[in-house]
Amino acid sequence: MTDEQFPRPIVTVDIVLLTLSDERLCVALLPRATEPFQTFAGLIGGYIHADEDQDAEDAVRRILKQKTGLDGIFFEQLRSFASAKRDPRGWSVSIAYFALVPKPVLEAAAHTLELRPVTEPGSLPFDHGEILAAAVNRLRGKGAYSTLPARLLPDIFTMSELQSIYETVIGERLDQSAFRRKISDLNLLEEVEGEKRQTERARRPTTLYRLKDPISVFNRRI
Repeated sequence: MTDEQFPRPIVTVDIVLLTLSDERLCVALLPRATEPFQTFAGLIGGYIHADEDQDAEDAVRRILKQKTGLDGIFFEQLRSFASAKRDPRGWSVSIAYFALVPKPVLEAAAHTLELRPVTEPGSLPFDHGEILAAAVNRLRGKGAYSTLPARLLPDIFTMSELQSIYETVIGERLDQSAFRRKISDLNLLEEVEGEKRQTERARRPTTLYRLKDPISVFNRRI
């Protein structure tokens, strides 16, 4: 049999774009312009262009730039979703990724995105609900053992903001003293010299920090 006798599956990438809004972890959705599921808000995604994309990550960068204006953001591969039933157009393979973006960066780049809490995403097309759930589980699991949650913050942040983002991602309250001690022991941060920020809760200007490395993974829970 020749290659032409075997039907070719649809191959796409889908990106779970996560951000923080009103102290809740949210997913950014984009209304679909075409059928199937036209006008439904779904994950950001598109076809892989074999003549243009060198790999799936190239497709992610191109689609994010074209559909949201975002460029140079952190993203990580989640896993593949493939079946004859996930897309009414035919046998379909989606290579899924998740991306973490601070809300100000998202707002500056894209104005057509809809933010929904990951716990209340509403009705999503295809198997986007399953993909979203897998991304949130990955973030919550890996976030407890890495600096991944900090990617939802600006480059410079306070210790209280860092603790708050961990609590939001992991879904539980953390003891302040224990959290700060673990962060110090792990040597993850560097102090931003010459800069402080006045916050509502603090009597004096608060020390600012940045990550020493883009992503650090450690062998114990934060």
